[in-house]
Amino acid sequence: MALYIPRRRRKPDINIVPLVDVLTVLIFFFLMTMQFRGQKTLDITPPKMDTAGPSSPNVRLVVGIDKTGKYFLNSTEISQTQLEAELQKAAADHGNDTTVLLLADQDTPLKNVTFVLDESRKLKLDKVRLQTR
Repeated sequence: MALYIPRRRRKPDINIVPLVDVLTVLIFFFLMTMQFRGQKTLDITPPKMDTAGPSSPNVRLVVGIDKTGKYFLNSTEISQTQLEAELQKAAADHGNDTTVLLLADQDTPLKNVTFVLDESRKLKLDKVRLQTR
C-alpha cells in the first residue's frame, strides 16, 4: 500500500533584486560616460611661444560707458569732447603702443560704443579691446 503524499509546489516568482542591481549599474554607467557639453565648443590648447612679448601693454586707456551713455576715462567721468581730446593726446604721445580697453554696460546704446571705436580708428589706435564677462 503506497501512500501518496502530495507535495506542495512552490509558486513561480521572479526575483527582481538582481534586475534592479543590473539596471542601477547600467544607469550609472551611462550617466558617467555621457558628455554634457555642447557640440559647438572647441576644446583646444593653444601652442606655446617662446618669443612672444608681454601680454600687458605699456600704455592703457580704460574707457567706460554706463547705461545712460556717460563716458568714463580711467574711472573718472568725462564728456564726449574731452574723451576725443584725451584719445588724441594719447595717440600723439604714444602712437600705436596705446591700447584702448572699452567697458560698456550691456544696455548701453550701440551709438556710444561705435563712437569710441570710430574715434580710436581715426587716430590709428588699432588696439581696441572689448571687455566681456
